[in-house]
Amino acid sequence: MSPLLIPILGISCGLLAIIGGVFIKPWFRLKERQLEMEAKLVAEKAAQYAAQVERLESRVRVLEQIATDSGVQTAAQIEALRDRPRLQAKDELQ
Repeated sequence: MSPLLIPILGISCGLLAIIGGVFIKPWFRLKERQLEMEAKLVAEKAAQYAAQVERLESRVRVLEQIATDSGVQTAAQIEALRDRPRLQAKDELQ
């Protein structure tokens, strides 16, 4: 074994530690930030989907109620629902 091998290995290990600290550590921080941002986006989408599901469940409840009520009440509710989108569209134009 060469007597120069031990100092060369020692210097190599030191250089690897420096290079790792300079280049690899910031790269890990960058990846961590990217994962955090992606997690926030996923959480926002999940909240949007939950709100949409809530709206759809509300609409289904209304339709179930209309389907199970008596005929006179059903006709009045259908007419009320027909008039509602027109009123909303008029309000948006003004």
